[in-house]
Amino acid sequence: MKKVVLLASAAILMGCFASCAGGNKKAEEAPAVDSTAVAATPEYKLMDLPTVDLSTFPKDADGWITLFDGKTMNGWRGYNRKDVPTAWEVNDKAIHIKGSGAGEAGAKDGGDLVFAHKFKNFELELEWKVAKTANSGIFYLIQEVEGQPAYISAPECQVLDNENHPDAKMGKDGNRQSSSLYDMIPAKPQNSKPFGQWNKVKIMCYKGTVVHYQNDEPVVEYHLWTQQWKELLDASKFSKDKWPLAYELLLNCGGENKEGFIGLQDHGDDVWFRNIKIKLLD
Repeated sequence: MKKVVLLASAAILMGCFASCAGGNKKAEEAPAVDSTAVAATPEYKLMDLPTVDLSTFPKDADGWITLFDGKTMNGWRGYNRKDVPTAWEVNDKAIHIKGSGAGEAGAKDGGDLVFAHKFKNFELELEWKVAKTANSGIFYLIQEVEGQPAYISAPECQVLDNENHPDAKMGKDGNRQSSSLYDMIPAKPQNSKPFGQWNKVKIMCYKGTVVHYQNDEPVVEYHLWTQQWKELLDASKFSKDKWPLAYELLLNCGGENKEGFIGLQDHGDDVWFRNIKIKLLD
């Protein structure tokens, strides 16, 4: 399926309207619109790849659906692909991304991992641990965009060795430390455990309200598709002037149906994920 967003003509018309709406100004004083200066929204293509039937996965009495059985990659595949990259494995009842040392998605057969079902309103729970100096992330509401990374369309709950990875000291006010909304909102209190120890994360997403929990404490809250969300994007590395396509996709996070995949990031480091489960809130 191809989705092409071209709004240049509309933008020009709006610009003409604005130039004519000058209050007490004379019409001849209104500046002319230079059509060559109006930037079109970037063009992109959404992928249409296989998904799984969620009803075939175990569900407990409280409604929690097991997304990882501790033995197989059933239900998982690579972002923008139909198979599981060989850089991912099941290791000691956990999903493990084997550190390549080659940076983000730099492994010979690496890349991000997604669970092949789109979620809308949910609570996601899992545990993670990292090797020393490791970096990764948990994505949600991913849209699979041809030729683009997962994070171009998805908010990220950061996974990081806060003590040893340089990213912990970058960004602003700790907004790149573990469980932060990456590059936008710092996780507070910052209660992560050191590398080699398991951290528990819960992400609640319900009708635009999103809360990150780290080790059973709420540490981030924000609201998608609001003025607050736009302002967060405007102040981030995903702003319209820095990255127009990311801005367009994230501003309309989840696409037309406000839903998407969850995913785990390959950032070139050793990271483990286990006890992955989800509860639908629809």
